[in-house]
Amino acid sequence: MTEPNKPDPAVPPLTTIDDSQRIPRPRQPAAPQAEPIRAAQDVPAGAIAAVGAVGVIAVILTLKWGVPKVIDWYHHQDWSWFTQWTATVADPVHAYLGAHTAGLPLTASSAFLIWLGVGAVSLGLSWLTGAVGARLTWIAHGVCSVLMVWDASPAAGRPVAAALAVLAWTIGSFFALRGLSLRPRINIHTHNHPAR
Repeated sequence: MTEPNKPDPAVPPLTTIDDSQRIPRPRQPAAPQAEPIRAAQDVPAGAIAAVGAVGVIAVILTLKWGVPKVIDWYHHQDWSWFTQWTATVADPVHAYLGAHTAGLPLTASSAFLIWLGVGAVSLGLSWLTGAVGARLTWIAHGVCSVLMVWDASPAAGRPVAAALAVLAWTIGSFFALRGLSLRPRINIHTHNHPAR
């Protein structure tokens, strides 16, 4: 064993071998790659104009016939199921807030608007930024909403009202909790420090 500050014994000279004897064999040069298409230089101007014209015609046709058909379809649909679902969730929350804001300087309508605003902002921030605080706020908002619906709904319809509140919150959670994984993230750090 050598002492730490003494140089190693002389290293013998390396012998060279021919390339044909190397294992694995030396790499062969790769075949030349085709140049990527640059629209301004490689695509003819007539093709760009034709694609643009077809796109403009498609937009005009969509605006002329497609949008009116969608609006007509919308007006002929029965949306009562949606308004009933919304009322099943929102009315008990409003009633709960009305019953529990008595004596506060905050009115039930103001508390209801704050409840709606916090839900909308936490959903939007969770979806757009994925921030942990916004996601936790969204989860707390959903839990509180379901509990308020359970408490303020009539006893006979309480389980159905709470289930509809959970479904509404779950649909929003598709967006608010996107990309959230329950798998643990494992980080392996290798430190190649010289031995001392």
